Amino acid sequence: MESASFQAIIYAVIAGILPPLIWLYVLLREDKRCPEPRALIFMAFIVGMLAVPIVIPFESYASTHLPDGLPVIVSWAIIEELIKYGIAAVLILWHRAVDESIDLVIYMVTVALGFAALENTFFLITPFAHGDYSNGLITDNLRFVGSTLLHVVASSAIGFALAFSYKRSRPIRILAASAGVILAIALHTLFNFFIITKNGSQTIIAFFVVWTGVVVFFAMFDVLKYFRYRNLPPNTC
Repeated sequence: MESASFQAIIYAVIAGILPPLIWLYVLLREDKRCPEPRALIFMAFIVGMLAVPIVIPFESYASTHLPDGLPVIVSWAIIEELIKYGIAAVLILWHRAVDESIDLVIYMVTVALGFAALENTFFLITPFAHGDYSNGLITDNLRFVGSTLLHVVASSAIGFALAFSYKRSRPIRILAASAGVILAIALHTLFNFFIITKNGSQTIIAFFVVWTGVVVFFAMFDVLKYFRYRNLPPNTC
């Protein structure tokens, strides 16, 4: 029994981490001309994972002390987005390698993917421990195109707010960061509202919100890349 449980945890870790790593690979391919230090990318991913055990007790408290439904959903979104941003700001975004506007987006998204990796793992442990691998893999696939991307889109909203105010005055940067956090919370709340309160009946709307956000993400990322490379000679960084 113990070996089966250990095996389930190993499978859950692999299945939970692999999808975010695939999205991270896609992100880094978008930045392949001037890649970020791999050690710092790895650290940002781990930092995102470390945010999960910080989030859990706060969400548990909110679930216990707030009315079911929208109040809990909003509180979860606030907790997750504030802690993801806070831990990124404290441990990653101050680093000297984060020296261009586009870097802020890259590291915020990397932290989000680390968070999603451990969150996915926790969701998969129970079905895998009961031998329900088919439902576990279905859950994993849905999270690959759903909640994992939600974390990317929500955290990128903060990253873009920081990036587009990168060289502005401190008050404007604070205002932009606040607007980014509010937008991230709103997107997170909207997704969870359609998934949780509608019992999955309006999942298609939730996925539409996320994939619309993904399209906007790549469009805005290309804008930042244009401003980053426009004055550089070809094949230089």
